[in-house]
This record gives sequence, structure tokens and C-alpha cells, in this order.
Amino acid sequence: MHAARHYTLREVMAWTSRETAVFLAASAVPTVLFAVAGWTWMGVPWQPIALLGTAVAFVTGFKNNAAYARLWEGRQVWGGIINSSRTFAVLVLDFIPEPAAQKRIFHRHFAWLTALRYQLREPRVWENQTRSYNAEFRRKFRVAESELPLEPELARLLQDEEYAYILARKNRAAQLIHVQSQDLRRSAEASIAGELRHIEMQRQLAAFLDAQGRCERLKNYPYPRQFATLNLLFVWIFVLALPFGLLPELQKLGGRAVWLTIPASTLIAWVFHTMDKIGESSENPFEGGPNDVPITAMSRTIEIDMREMLGETELPPAVQAVNNILM
Repeated sequence: MHAARHYTLREVMAWTSRETAVFLAASAVPTVLFAVAGWTWMGVPWQPIALLGTAVAFVTGFKNNAAYARLWEGRQVWGGIINSSRTFAVLVLDFIPEPAAQKRIFHRHFAWLTALRYQLREPRVWENQTRSYNAEFRRKFRVAESELPLEPELARLLQDEEYAYILARKNRAAQLIHVQSQDLRRSAEASIAGELRHIEMQRQLAAFLDAQGRCERLKNYPYPRQFATLNLLFVWIFVLALPFGLLPELQKLGGRAVWLTIPASTLIAWVFHTMDKIGESSENPFEGGPNDVPITAMSRTIEIDMREMLGETELPPAVQAVNNILM
């Protein structure tokens, strides 16, 4: 998540520099042929280009609305995880008086957050962070889940037997909830926690599983590829056709006004393509980009709060933004 007031102009231009160069070339070539070589037949009426631009704007707006809805849902899900985690911590502390059991359950919950984060950071072929135009931002921050292996992160939180069991499973986050449920059941059977208290804690585990499922849906089901593909195609058709419609219109102004086609076409193309690119960069909320949900920082917030409830004084530091990017 970008944590500054706004992106700087330098950052925006670096992010779109490759496409801007293409727009400049795509507008310069027909302008030179029209004004210098005398290929005036290249000009086309402006009305069809304007109609195409209107259609592209509607389709791009639809994509951006859908992408924002996916991003906001991801933020809502993790906000719910924070709230449910605090509630779960209070219930465990009130219903299970044994300090060793409290600590074991808390650490297992931290392990669940860790496993879930790592699963959500796994790359998918439709995600965007590996693309060249995001390289500038990738050099400015680090995604912990991409640099640090999962195994030592789980080893410091789980007992040896549980650690070996979890590593042998595919969906480790779901299995950790299962182990957590078994532990709570044993506590209830040993009368450490009564039946009604046990039910209340199980409801929180169900809330965690529901949140995990919603995250997995966002992660594993992308914005529909047919819409993404055709929208990108429509944008590029408009971008490439744009200078041919501007040439005869600007020629009517007389003099050297026809050369304004180059900056005008480049600017309009930049606006339309950047609008599409904003939607593309927002549609996958957990891949670890500068516009994504900061699940690493949110997990650390949960851990700090729960450790304080447990009475610990040596707390991990809060995750800080690096170059205005909070992971």
C-alpha cells in the first residue's frame, strides 16, 4: 500500500515511461507522413474516433470499478481478521486460565496468519508484479514473504510435532485452524473451558476459515480474462487510431498546427492507457504490489496486540513503510 499523500510525478512517469515512448512514436510517424510526405489521405473523420473513445472510456470505467471492488473487499476481509483475532484473544484469555495453553493457542494463531500470508503472496500467471513496468517499484521495497522462507517462520511459533504435521500439508493455513480446533476441544473435554465457552471460541475459528476462503477466492479467481483482454485491445485500437483522427482536425487551424497532433495524441493516449493500467494494478489485492492490501503490516499489528494481551513486554516492531510503500 502506498502510504504517502500521493505518488510523485517522477514515480508516475517512471511507471508509464515505456508506454509513453510508444505513444510518442505512434503519433509522430503518421504526423510526419501527413505533414512532410503529403500523405493527406491518412486522415480520417474525427467522429468515429470520438465514438470509439467514448466506448473505451465506458469499458475502462467498468474494469476500474470491478478492480476497486476486489481491492476493497480484500481490505475488508483483513479488517475482519483483525477484529476477530482480538475477540478470539479475549475469549482465550477469559475462558482458558492455563498460561501455557494460552501461549500455545496464541502462537498457533500467529502461525496461521503467517501461513495465510505466504499462501496469498504466491505468484499467479495473471498477476502483474513480475512485469517490466513494475520493476522500478520492486526495487524500492521488499516483500518479506518473497525473501524469507516459510519454514523458520513457522518453526519459531509451533511445537515440533505440529510443525512437522503442518509442513506436510498443502493448505497449511486451513490445517492450522484444524489443529487449533482440536486443541480447543481437548481443553473443553478437560473442563478447562466449558461447552458454551468452547462454542464461542469455535465460532471465531469459523470466522477465520470464512475470511481465509474469501481471500483464496480473490487470490485464485482473477478479474475475468475476457474482459481484461478485450479492454486492453480496445484501448490500443483507440490509441493507434487517435492521431489519424486528430490530423485533419488540427490541420484546419492552419499554419503548423498539424504538428500539435504529436503532443495531443500522446497525452490523450497516456490518459486512457494509464486509466486501464490503474485498474490492472488494483485487481489482485494480495500479490505484494504498491497498491495492494498491506497484509504483512496488518498481521504484525494483530501479533503485537495479542502479545500485549498475553502480558509480553518484548514485542516485535511494527512494520514500517519503505519508500512510502507499506507491505
